[in-house]
Amino acid sequence: MDMITDAQHVAQHEAARAATHAGGEFLTFRLGDEEYGIDILRVQEIRSYEQPTRIANAPAFIKGVVNLRGVIVPIVDLRMKLGCASAEYNTFTVVIVLNVKGRVVGAVVDSVSDVLELASASIKPAPEMSSAIDAGYITGIGTVKNGSGDDASERMLILMDIEALMASADMGLIENAV
Repeated sequence: MDMITDAQHVAQHEAARAATHAGGEFLTFRLGDEEYGIDILRVQEIRSYEQPTRIANAPAFIKGVVNLRGVIVPIVDLRMKLGCASAEYNTFTVVIVLNVKGRVVGAVVDSVSDVLELASASIKPAPEMSSAIDAGYITGIGTVKNGSGDDASERMLILMDIEALMASADMGLIENAV
C-alpha cells in the first residue's frame, strides 16, 4: 500500500513541477528572511491575522480554526510548519485563505509581498536534496529582477506546491482520495 501512496505522491509532485515550469502568476509572501510564491489560482482571499480558536491535541503548526462567513476554516502557521526560526505576530502578519482540493484552509505568513507573473524561462528546477530534507513541496526557484539597467539585481523566489503541502498526510486536513 505504501508503494501506491508513494507513486501517487510522486505523480502529483511531478504534475505540479511541470505546471510550475510553464510559468504563471504567483502570490509572493515572506516567511522569515525568505520569499515564497504560490499559484495565485489557489488563493481565495487575504485577511489580517486574528487569534483562532485552539483545537485540543492539534499539532503546534495548526493554530486552530476561525469562522469565515459560516465556514469553519483550519489555520496553519506556515512559519512553524516549515521550521522558521521564529513566528512573531505583528501588524504585517496575514492569513492567506486557500482553496485546496475543494477545502478552505488558512495559512499564516509574515507578510504578503506581491503578485508576480513569471515566464517559464525565469523558473529553474528545485535543487535535489538529501532524503533528510523534505523539499518535496518546492517546485522550483524563480528569479525576479529588481530594477532595470546596470543597477538591476535579482532575488530568488521559492515556488511551492501549496496544494500538495496542505493535502499531505502529516497535516491531516484533507482526505486524499485513492
